[in-house]
Amino acid sequence: MAKQMTEMLKGTLEGIVLALLAVSPAYGYEITARLRGQGFTEIAEGTVYALLVRIEKRGLVDVEKVPSEKGPPRKVYTLNARGTEYLEEFWGTWSFLAARLEHLRHEAHNPQHEGGK
Repeated sequence: MAKQMTEMLKGTLEGIVLALLAVSPAYGYEITARLRGQGFTEIAEGTVYALLVRIEKRGLVDVEKVPSEKGPPRKVYTLNARGTEYLEEFWGTWSFLAARLEHLRHEAHNPQHEGGK
């Protein structure tokens, strides 16, 4: 199951992180901690940081450097209007796919007689 979970997360992690940022701005380590708190325990920090670089380059978040008590300033990510639009599209796509998958699962558990009889 772990390999399957990893593969599915690759396609959805961006939306998941944007959804977390829709709740409140956060810095990289905090995002990783929130993900783990939501049950995504296998996600590596490096994966999250690489994703944050991508969504920043795509203009889906605003970034502010905030002084840190320990070490260099932290980059705090805030979902912006473009990111909010993208997240809404993500949820629409997710709902569409989830509905189709549930339909398929229901059909698989309740097969009709052969030939539609």
